[in-house]
Amino acid sequence: MEAFWELIKAIFIGIVQGITEWLPISSTGHMILADEFIKLNVSEAFRDMFFVVIQLGSILAVVVLYFHKLNPFSPSKTPRQRQMTVVMWLKVAVAAAPAALIGFLFDDDINYLFYNYLTVAVTLILYGVLFLLLERRNQGRSPALANIDHLSYRTALGIGLFQILALIPGTSRSGSTILGAMFLGCSRSVAAEFSFFLAIPMMFGASGYKLIKYFVKNEVGFNGLEWSILIAGTVTAFAVSLFAIRFLMNYIRKKDFKAFGWYRIVLGALVLVYFGFFA
Repeated sequence: MEAFWELIKAIFIGIVQGITEWLPISSTGHMILADEFIKLNVSEAFRDMFFVVIQLGSILAVVVLYFHKLNPFSPSKTPRQRQMTVVMWLKVAVAAAPAALIGFLFDDDINYLFYNYLTVAVTLILYGVLFLLLERRNQGRSPALANIDHLSYRTALGIGLFQILALIPGTSRSGSTILGAMFLGCSRSVAAEFSFFLAIPMMFGASGYKLIKYFVKNEVGFNGLEWSILIAGTVTAFAVSLFAIRFLMNYIRKKDFKAFGWYRIVLGALVLVYFGFFA
């Protein structure tokens, strides 16, 4: 029975991950907060690894939904289209480099300093305010870049620098990259789509690094329950992400990000109140 409830917890966290990975509201922050209440009965090392590796499910959803656009070898593409796909991947690589380097060098320090409710609450509120201010600034303006194929290497690098902020829990990887892309003149749809593509190397790299680090430090593999938890959470995140990505792209065709900004502010305030007075 205990194993059953641990699987239910993993599925719940997978739902949280699948929804929040793509919306600019911080998936890691939400999973940290969710675990404060449901408490997975696993080691701290496994929990830290699980929160990263579960994101592979969400990334696979992007690969499935955008497979044709991401595939430079698609036989249905013209030579020009294949070339543009390769160029897009090069831009993704340029954008991924800064956060990958900082994350590799300072992973332990970031975990030690920032994986707590206070950091999550503050970053939720801060970037919520920034979303509101950016949308207010952009009101009535036409974006300088409305086609992802026209994204320059310089802009891609700029978005990658913004992604470094997402190493701090509560910031949101999608939130920081979308915010940065819009600040640099991209439309909401270009910002969101490039954020999706940028997640692929970042999350595969982060997951691989966390797995290797876990096995090196613990010198043991997963037991049966841990495998079940990891698989249940990852599969759930994949299924939920398929809907979350479609929802976000449909949403931003008609509306802005103000609702997400207010959501972040309210959630951050509730977190501060709860942990400040009741926890």
